[in-house]
Amino acid sequence: MGVKEFIENAKSGSIDIVEHTHRVLDESKKLAKEYNYFNTVSEELALELANNIKKSIKSKDSRIKNKKLFGLPISIKDSICVKGVESTAGSRILKGYRPLFNATVVERAINEGAIIIGKTSQDEFGFGSFSVNIGLGFKTPKNPVDPERSCGGSSGGAAGLAKKASFPHIAIGESTGGSIAEPASFCDIFGLTPTYGRNSRYGNIDFGNSLDKLGTLGKTCYDVALLEEVIAGHDINDSTTINAPVDRYSDLNKKNAKKMRIAVIKESFTEGLGPAVEKKVWGGIKKLESEGIKYEEISLEMPIRYGLAAYYMIGTSEASTNLAKFCGMRYGNESELEGNFNQYFTKIRSSHFSEEAKRRIILGTFARMSGYRDAYYIKAMQIRALMTREYKKAFKKYDALVSPTVPILPPKFTEIAKLTPLQNYMMDVMLVGPNVCGLPHLNVPVGYEKALPVGMLLTGDHLQEKKLLELGNLFEVEDV
Repeated sequence: MGVKEFIENAKSGSIDIVEHTHRVLDESKKLAKEYNYFNTVSEELALELANNIKKSIKSKDSRIKNKKLFGLPISIKDSICVKGVESTAGSRILKGYRPLFNATVVERAINEGAIIIGKTSQDEFGFGSFSVNIGLGFKTPKNPVDPERSCGGSSGGAAGLAKKASFPHIAIGESTGGSIAEPASFCDIFGLTPTYGRNSRYGNIDFGNSLDKLGTLGKTCYDVALLEEVIAGHDINDSTTINAPVDRYSDLNKKNAKKMRIAVIKESFTEGLGPAVEKKVWGGIKKLESEGIKYEEISLEMPIRYGLAAYYMIGTSEASTNLAKFCGMRYGNESELEGNFNQYFTKIRSSHFSEEAKRRIILGTFARMSGYRDAYYIKAMQIRALMTREYKKAFKKYDALVSPTVPILPPKFTEIAKLTPLQNYMMDVMLVGPNVCGLPHLNVPVGYEKALPVGMLLTGDHLQEKKLLELGNLFEVEDV
């Protein structure tokens, strides 16, 4: 059954939450073993939460039936803190770290009756597009459609689980440069990345402070809308959250969508786009047109041309600063103190960070150095402002912008192994623009080509998540 039906049945009493949670945990452990979707299955916490719900029902607490996520299994990306559950962001340097608090989004989900079933696998600290930049000691998640292929990244485990699990489930992921939409595209699910500041980052293990956004992944548009409705909103613990009302995202009206105007970004259909992807995305655009939605093709050059450069300058600069605290003293792995502090820090960081983490630390540290900061980091921030201005100009006329989510079909692991770091970075070419400018975007599954899923990206103006969700809701699962 779907999420909506499950919650209705659970509230009616026809589903025993504790028994159901046991079954979910059994399947989760199996998926963790066969597909590597979990870094940690939080069995003890899940059963505690399930029993708390059962006790509330027995005590006839009238408030329990009003919970929006009543007994629903929710997974959490490993970069998001869950109290008492190992949270590593996919890095060996944080092995053994068990937070003393919940991230705000986790706390809000629990308060609405969610059952937290575990921490999903990812690229180390979010540094990747294929979930293959895995920290030492972790395993790479496999695509639910074809286990020889990538789930995408960095929220690969979240996307794979959202597709593969037989039980109703929604995932909380995180995106810095495309880490929700890209794996959602590769795994044939919906993935919503909200406006920067719409959801609290409190409790997120940072990659880039001005870029990180926590969002939702699920089988249907309703699923991602429901969870977003629960976790969104201002948080006094995060000064970057937006103090604005939260829409009823789950109240999706197809009539509203049919009144919207969309624009297709010409530059996203140029050299480098796979013909299979192009075919299915245009099929998605034509489906919207068949629903009465008018579209035009527009030029939006800056995000496609300069987005990657701006993103990697800003992202690596902020990452090198954020990762400085992982030095073998305050968090995670430690060692006997030998030599001076610099020698100790070097030993810990050299042996516990992956090659990709080291690469980004070095690039970011260079970009922030005296004599280079103005030429690289400040220049990237100026480009960000110009990109945002170009997007804002388009949104004066259109409700959403359309492009492919990823330029290729999900690749095999053997193909990924042959890619250079730069070729890896190019996978986010369609996604870095919305992420750098903090714009909400939604991956919409538009069908299969060569037996592999394809996603279409809808990008909206700031705080216009509802418009994207109503457009995405026109793509019902049975129609794709």
